[in-house]
Amino acid sequence: MDQQLKAWKSAIERFWSAATLDYREVARLAAEIAAVSADETLRQAAAQALPSLRNASLTSADHRAREVARRRLSLVRDVLHTLTAPRFGKRGLAPKTLTPEEHYRQMLGLPFGVRLAATEIHQAYKRAAKTMHPDGGGNEREFRELSAARDALMKPRQDP
Repeated sequence: MDQQLKAWKSAIERFWSAATLDYREVARLAAEIAAVSADETLRQAAAQALPSLRNASLTSADHRAREVARRRLSLVRDVLHTLTAPRFGKRGLAPKTLTPEEHYRQMLGLPFGVRLAATEIHQAYKRAAKTMHPDGGGNEREFRELSAARDALMKPRQDP
């Protein structure tokens, strides 16, 4: 599929760099991408661009319709660029598995490897609870996990 992405990217770049866009051909390409792509973001971007591109391909299309189609095409182009960009450094590596304490700190938005005071943990809990509490738009399961994370981080602090 990587070769397919590169082919689509080069086709869109070829259309993009042309003096005038062939909206009919670009619409055909967008329809193919929307139907075949394995990436959800790319499929959605192409599907959303398709009506604008078809509208711009009409002989009666005005400048505004063509400008909208060009902006929509640029979104598809950006997604293709992101998917085909080379990965450098640690971005291409598998994510590190977190220890339970690191997971709890991540849930609360606290830094790793730093000794924390009980007040810092409690403040982070209150901050996160505002959005995860069922009354604040969250759900009960997430809120219970957040409370368990706070309790697990606070427990070592209570020992002498």
